[in-house]
Amino acid sequence: MEKTVMDGGQALIKCLEAEGVEYIFGYSGGSVIPIFDAMITAPSNIKFVLVRHEQGAAHMADGYARATGKPAVTLVTSGPGATNVITGIMTAHMDSVPMVILTGQSVSWMIGKDAFQEADIFGITMPVVKHSYLLKSPNDIPRTVREAFHIATTGRPGPVLIDIPKDVSAGSFTADLHAEMDIPGYKLHSGKIDLAKVKEIAEAISKSQRPVILAGHGVLISGGHKELRALAEKLNAPVTTTLLGKGAFPETHKLSLGWLGMHGTAYANKAMCECDLLLNIGSRFDDRIIGDPKFFCKEATVIHVDIDPAEIGKMIRPQIHCIADAKLFIEELSKHVGKLNTGEWLKTLDGWKQKYPLKFKRQGNLKMQHVIDEFYKLSNGKAVVVTDVGQHQMWAAQFYKTDAPNNFLSSGGAGTMGFGVPAAIGAQFGRPKDTVIAFCGDGGFQMTEFELATAALHKLPIKFVVLNNHYLGMVRQWQELFYDDRTCGVDLEGNPDFVKLADAYGIKGFNLRRPGDVKRIVKAALAYNKGPCLINCEVEKTDNVFPMIPAGKRIEAMIIEAPKAGSKKLEKPTGST
Repeated sequence: MEKTVMDGGQALIKCLEAEGVEYIFGYSGGSVIPIFDAMITAPSNIKFVLVRHEQGAAHMADGYARATGKPAVTLVTSGPGATNVITGIMTAHMDSVPMVILTGQSVSWMIGKDAFQEADIFGITMPVVKHSYLLKSPNDIPRTVREAFHIATTGRPGPVLIDIPKDVSAGSFTADLHAEMDIPGYKLHSGKIDLAKVKEIAEAISKSQRPVILAGHGVLISGGHKELRALAEKLNAPVTTTLLGKGAFPETHKLSLGWLGMHGTAYANKAMCECDLLLNIGSRFDDRIIGDPKFFCKEATVIHVDIDPAEIGKMIRPQIHCIADAKLFIEELSKHVGKLNTGEWLKTLDGWKQKYPLKFKRQGNLKMQHVIDEFYKLSNGKAVVVTDVGQHQMWAAQFYKTDAPNNFLSSGGAGTMGFGVPAAIGAQFGRPKDTVIAFCGDGGFQMTEFELATAALHKLPIKFVVLNNHYLGMVRQWQELFYDDRTCGVDLEGNPDFVKLADAYGIKGFNLRRPGDVKRIVKAALAYNKGPCLINCEVEKTDNVFPMIPAGKRIEAMIIEAPKAGSKKLEKPTGST
């Protein structure tokens, strides 16, 4: 037992170091001064990254965690500092990202009395965290930190919040730094695979002639991408992924259908309509991929494998399900299956790939797709791609194929505008030797553009690509297609000169306006490594993303290309953008 005398802040830093923390992303304030002081008085190898806004801290931690697979830490002060991270916490919660959020709090005896900068962050964040703590004593710190990291990283990962009153971080710590966890109510899946279920699934697969494997984010979280490829090749079965599952299966592989859903490939979506068996591993069947649940894979045997029992039957009721870690399940299933008779099915899918390819017109004004496609080609598809949210996000997912895990980072469940810039910074901290490209729309970029200061200060060689169409493009697209082109609240008239803005931060800037300049400028941006650079791309203002399945509609209602002038008016979608 290691006992010593220190304050709570010093004990906290020691415990974070013991958990292998490399970076803390955060912003200082009165309630966390003892913790910041401990970074000096209890020196460690942990590096603190001072952001420009607390939301940026949360998204940086999120990007770091997604890019590395390791839990990340955010530290902010009480009240408005704590509430400013809620969007980032929700983003991580929706996408199952392991994070530990440390928030300062008023002194214990003032909690609940409307003290200066007091907020009930414990209560406010309850719906968007995996677990929360409000510390009562400095001596509780070691146990709480160990439990927080354990909960954040095991089972279905997610954010865990620790609220720390100032008197706790400043108080005397005299306990054991290596205290044991005590969380009897936290029940994890045993890790034992239900062999009878696996055999039942293998039997169903053996009867299939038109199978599809759907790989979700859970495959990446479990580290099961190699096992998935081996299974698909053994079965000779095609694979599609969710948006967050990009990289779970190489998209350049002959068995890949790309990703499916609202703006996924036409051939992946058509496969959902024609398959006789769907093996879903690690996807929660979210509304963006199923359309109208009453008609989703209606004629197919649906098998759902997920580590979270709450997801089974929530959206789609499967004929067979198995509660399991994705990687362990795939390893076991592979022992019980063999090559399927899928020759005709694969020919059909190849025909659809030829008939319905992802494409764009290079004539006319500069297209977002053109810029993204050139970055893909000139980076050899090896970059870590981070997106913001909107049309550019969908085109980045379509045209930047992903062959490796943790190389495509995007806000999926929450669809958080402003995610791109700070998440790319977190990813670059986590993967310093890799090329990081942030594709942002001009709307989302302006929500967190202030974090350019953080990127510039640390000389991070990120390529910030602002796909600038002077619109909130995705909402404008919906207004055009479903609301008789009555645009409202989407024109971003008054955008700044983004290159001049970059220059104000000491960041190299490029203006890209003509299709003929794309290759030259993309090549120059990729070669620039003295720090971050920004490429302002003046793109087509009113281009639309296709394919598209209107929200809430059955997959068969997919719009493969832009409707022709005078065609039948489209029915309003029943879901959200």
